Amino acid sequence: MAARNTVTAFINAAVLDGSPDMRPQPNMAVIVEGTKIARIEPAAIAQIPSGARVVDLDGAYLMPGLINMHVHLCGSGKPVSAGDAGALMRRLDNGPGRAVVRRVLLKSAQTQLMSGVTTLRGAGDPLLADIAVRDAVNAGRADGPRIIAPGTGVTVPGGHGAGLFAQAVDTPQEAALLVRELMAQGADVIKLFVTGGVFDATEVGEPGVLRMPPLIAEAACREAHRLQLPVMAHVESTEGVRVALEAGVDTIEHGAPLTPGLIELYLEGAAQLPGRAPSLTCTISPALPFALLDPEKTHSTETQKVNGDIVCEGIIRGAREALDAGIPVGLGTDSSCPYVTQYDMWREVAYFAKYVGVGNAFALHTATQRNAELLGLGDVTGTVAAGYDADLIVTRDNPLDNLSALARVTHVMARGRLSAHPRVKRNAALDAELDWIMDQPVEALGDRA
Repeated sequence: MAARNTVTAFINAAVLDGSPDMRPQPNMAVIVEGTKIARIEPAAIAQIPSGARVVDLDGAYLMPGLINMHVHLCGSGKPVSAGDAGALMRRLDNGPGRAVVRRVLLKSAQTQLMSGVTTLRGAGDPLLADIAVRDAVNAGRADGPRIIAPGTGVTVPGGHGAGLFAQAVDTPQEAALLVRELMAQGADVIKLFVTGGVFDATEVGEPGVLRMPPLIAEAACREAHRLQLPVMAHVESTEGVRVALEAGVDTIEHGAPLTPGLIELYLEGAAQLPGRAPSLTCTISPALPFALLDPEKTHSTETQKVNGDIVCEGIIRGAREALDAGIPVGLGTDSSCPYVTQYDMWREVAYFAKYVGVGNAFALHTATQRNAELLGLGDVTGTVAAGYDADLIVTRDNPLDNLSALARVTHVMARGRLSAHPRVKRNAALDAELDWIMDQPVEALGDRA
């Protein structure tokens, strides 16, 4: 990537600014000075500084970089058994082992960047390695996207993520102490695992069973908010949403069907961090494979298959109902889950449009400007406008016509650092399955959708 102290002039660009009803603004020039967008003006009259690097886009589409609200950087998306991941992490909890984990996470973060993601929010990773990667990127020691890092998550013994990307606590006091420790290590956000998930559900019909007692969730949220840290929480049931919102969780990850009472909790935001309305992060990407692929491909039992269908329905219905109620909704992929790669944020944007039923412009807006707002970065990134960070991507085709254009970015700029012709290492077998899923009609989900 080019150095940040250069001036770059993108000319003959069709600008998509990230707004909800965005339309292409053709024949524009976008002037970047250092890390910031300096000005946007018609290319025919643009004042290009002497010595600027000129990039003629020849009518290609320039837009904000994508923002991925839910990322685990520790895996590739290949559907393999995690085995005894906790034991592996214990063996790696030393200097050389932590260095290995950091290298894995940095590679994943760079894959996200080269696929068009210029900002990501982590959702819990082993050994606080995401914080180390964030610091390396921020210090200029490595190329990568902007990273909002939680470190490891907070769970309970036997809870979701325990031993891999979350630390277990037994009491409210331990929860508050762990939050303070994560803050001291540099966490930007606190991640709770309030319910279980598909793989740790033991009974048919009970995915997202409540794992974290309300008092522990409340203690974690109270301490995080005292430290001015937002809280995100893994939740995959209606009961879990209630417990999380009452405890003070700021963003519900995944979600579930809503009730009038839950809508009221969202809209009131009485226990949440002041200044940020409670929101939902929609993550369809990990749910669809369970719903549409044969269980032998997802390595799931019949119980997990049924529960996966329930979670898929809950995520889609929850997002629809939230939007209808005026509840803010963001987008994330849940990268590292089976069939969720580090380079497919575009699929989540397309799934959102397809299954939740929004227009392409609104879907792209959600993945850019809206996600930035939900991260508290709405005046920093997510919009193509003067004064914003130069977090930009370019596609040859118009994503408002077909969101698959986002799969083929030709340029990526992150805080003024430009990569032309970015490349990612793809998994052909995974891509074939994911392309098949993308081609299925909405009706393939039947009544679940």
